[in-house]
Amino acid sequence: MTEATREMKTLEEEEEGEAGIEMWKYIYGFAAMAAVKCGIELGIADVMESHGGPITLSALSSSLGCPPSGLNRIMRFLVSRRIFREVATSQGDTGYQQTPMSRCLMTSRGDGMAAFVLLESSPVMLAPWHGLSARVLGKGNSTFEAAHGDDIWGYAAKNPDHSKLINDAMASNARRVVPAMVNDCPEVFDGVGTLVDVGGGNGTALRTLVKACPWIRGINFDLPHVVATAPKCNDVEHVGGNMFDSVPKADAVFIMKVLHDWGDEKCIKILEKCREAIPEDKGKVIIVEAVIEGDDPQGDDQKLKDVKLMVDMVMMAHTTTGKERTFKEWDYVLLNAGFSRYTIKPIRSIVQSIIEAYP
Repeated sequence: MTEATREMKTLEEEEEGEAGIEMWKYIYGFAAMAAVKCGIELGIADVMESHGGPITLSALSSSLGCPPSGLNRIMRFLVSRRIFREVATSQGDTGYQQTPMSRCLMTSRGDGMAAFVLLESSPVMLAPWHGLSARVLGKGNSTFEAAHGDDIWGYAAKNPDHSKLINDAMASNARRVVPAMVNDCPEVFDGVGTLVDVGGGNGTALRTLVKACPWIRGINFDLPHVVATAPKCNDVEHVGGNMFDSVPKADAVFIMKVLHDWGDEKCIKILEKCREAIPEDKGKVIIVEAVIEGDDPQGDDQKLKDVKLMVDMVMMAHTTTGKERTFKEWDYVLLNAGFSRYTIKPIRSIVQSIIEAYP
């Protein structure tokens, strides 16, 4: 065996070893979600925030009302994932401290991500993942329907508790995304007098927008069972209906994280109804969705791209034909829906971009 052959064999063996270690992360990948969910349900981040400084394991377990042994193991795992941080207390003991990630998990924080974790880690949302290969093979109904006997919207209409999980998650997302939009791209809402939010859930996005842009009068449009539980708000009217039939008239349409739930044919249908709802001369449709792959003319941060690709897997598991779209795929549905032009603007530190489409 030559020296070059020996070096190649050694390299291959090292790669094999690294591959084996890496695969364990996928085998036990669910453990991270479960530990984070546990932390949310216990209220660890909320207790630490109210404590106002580093907190010892003993004090944390006392506040949570749980034995320190199991809590220690959960904290050890979450510290290893940089969700919490270990620091020395003023007495020299080891304590735990909040991080930007842990603050995202506070249930008391309106724009946090705890509601999304609780939604996606619920038994209802986890069950369809077991049918992902059947979805790829095109066998039978969607994975969600195969697991629950109905699509996600039909199931939510019949199960108020799950509908609340969805609404809470969408509301928390709106509280994060809408302020980022207004800060990064305030010109998007200039001159918009009336705005209809298609698929607006409980109206959180519109309430946030109207507060930031008080010249806007909002129409929150969603399925009747969704808007029935929406809180009242000045300058926001709640309207129930079906976006495949018609969309209320307004200067502009706002549609966030809705189109990725549908395949191209239905996506085009929704966009056509949105286009019909706005003035031909000065109207526009403001779409907030992810744009994946290198086709995005704005460029794509790798970490954000990884999240976009994971969300695309979620669409495969939880919808019948939904998907995250590349720039070329957005071009296809927008032009086929009758729009003459569009622009794409990224939002800093947010997975979605703003797509402005014009008749």
